[in-house]
Amino acid sequence: MRDDVANSPGHKTSDRELVASMATGNADALRSLSARYARMLTALAYRFLNDESEAEEIAADVLWQAWREAPSFDPARSSVSAWLVMLGRSRAIDRFRAIRARRAPANPEPQPPPTPDALSDLEGAERARIVKSAVAELEPRERELLELAYFSDLTQAEIAAKAGIPLGTVKTRMRTGLLKLRDTLRRLR
Repeated sequence: MRDDVANSPGHKTSDRELVASMATGNADALRSLSARYARMLTALAYRFLNDESEAEEIAADVLWQAWREAPSFDPARSSVSAWLVMLGRSRAIDRFRAIRARRAPANPEPQPPPTPDALSDLEGAERARIVKSAVAELEPRERELLELAYFSDLTQAEIAAKAGIPLGTVKTRMRTGLLKLRDTLRRLR
């Protein structure tokens, strides 16, 4: 990037140019990127955490991570905005899980068994039968990925690593499976 073009009036530095400049240690580029994306990253994190100060901290962490990782950013793999959103989403999910783990009691006191209510037991059993039937209609590869996500609490990236398949394939199979499950549940009700 030529300085005379970048500094000329009317030239808006692209996100890619800012990250490239950050890679050379230009703190002004980080300030500019922060001005563009801090609010969006805060809003994204707030959707997960419902806590303004936590969300602001996530946004700051993501921008700091972008500063550190700017030299390795590959514009051929994603846009800057997609990269920042991915970093923000990952951090927000990690923070959410950490907060949830801190709030869970270490040794919960045993609760007395709930009193049986015949009608609610029957309704619960019917719902379970419907869901089991819908899940049974999924293809095994879709069912396996959904089970890993919902019963093992794994992220899509963790599922991809565990299953030994590309992340994009995991996302596609999970979405397809969820759509089939939704349609089947609507039909079975």
